[in-house]
Amino acid sequence: MENSNNTKVIGALVLGALVGAALGVLFAPDKGSVTRSKLAGGAKDLTEDLKKKIYDEIAALRTKAEELEKLTVEKVNEGLNNIKQKTGDLKHSG
Repeated sequence: MENSNNTKVIGALVLGALVGAALGVLFAPDKGSVTRSKLAGGAKDLTEDLKKKIYDEIAALRTKAEELEKLTVEKVNEGLNNIKQKTGDLKHSG
């Protein structure tokens, strides 16, 4: 569910940037070469922002995966200890 919301936010940011760029071109009083340069700079900034957001999201997912791995190992070890204890109890009672 969280991934879906993040995807929507990123999509909205990209769409907003594209609409803004298009409006900027339509209403720009600058020469074409200046406008193209501004658009290229804006695209570069947008790319950097998206890269950072994606990197941050991957880092957060990696942290969650590591926490889940640790919890899984703990639960497996708990289960193994319970099995060892129960089999030990059976040996002593039988």
